[in-house]
Amino acid sequence: MKTLKLFVPLLSLLIAFTTANAKNIPDEGIFTKAHAIDTYVDAMTRGRLDGFDQVIDSSAKFTMLRKDKQLISCNKTQMISFLSKIRNVEENCTTSTTVIENTADMIVAKIDMQFEGFTRSNYVSIANTGNGWKIINVYSVFN
Repeated sequence: MKTLKLFVPLLSLLIAFTTANAKNIPDEGIFTKAHAIDTYVDAMTRGRLDGFDQVIDSSAKFTMLRKDKQLISCNKTQMISFLSKIRNVEENCTTSTTVIENTADMIVAKIDMQFEGFTRSNYVSIANTGNGWKIINVYSVFN
């Protein structure tokens, strides 16, 4: 009985200290590679911005090479501002996704948006940032 009286308080202390030292780790079920790609596609093709700002890293860069060879660049804030103006506008295109490179810490996906008469190809780089998988770079070209 004496052993039980000593064991219960020690177990309680162990549980309390373990819980107090637990790290706040993001839910891997939310911040996955697939979620980042799906959220990007939803934003670009359907104007759905729910969660878009969460899958974009704060240092992300968006670059677009237009047909006239004009290069346009913007950051996360500028891209979200632009997309907010066309929220819920669905593009008339067919979308396909191809994974070009997939490693433990990074993925590069090619997302083609096929419109009538041209294709917009988006090369999306996604990295495991320690706070989940986030988009760090998007390079878009028109063909």
